[in-house]
Amino acid sequence: MSDHLLTVEQAAERLGTTVRFPRRLIAERRIAFVKVGRHVRIAESVLDAYINGNTVQPINRRRSRYGRAA
Repeated sequence: MSDHLLTVEQAAERLGTTVRFPRRLIAERRIAFVKVGRHVRIAESVLDAYINGNTVQPINRRRSRYGRAA
């Protein structure tokens, strides 16, 4: 399995956040990471799993044919 490793900066860019957010995820052990010497890397598959696990699906509400009550 060849999974591309991302830097913290690349992970932040992919999440659309500042670098502080993925660093906090790492510090709180909320996301798996790889230590390469003193460098920290996040596997693309781990980041994809984090995104999928935190995606909130919309509620499919059925509207009344009469609309809202006054």
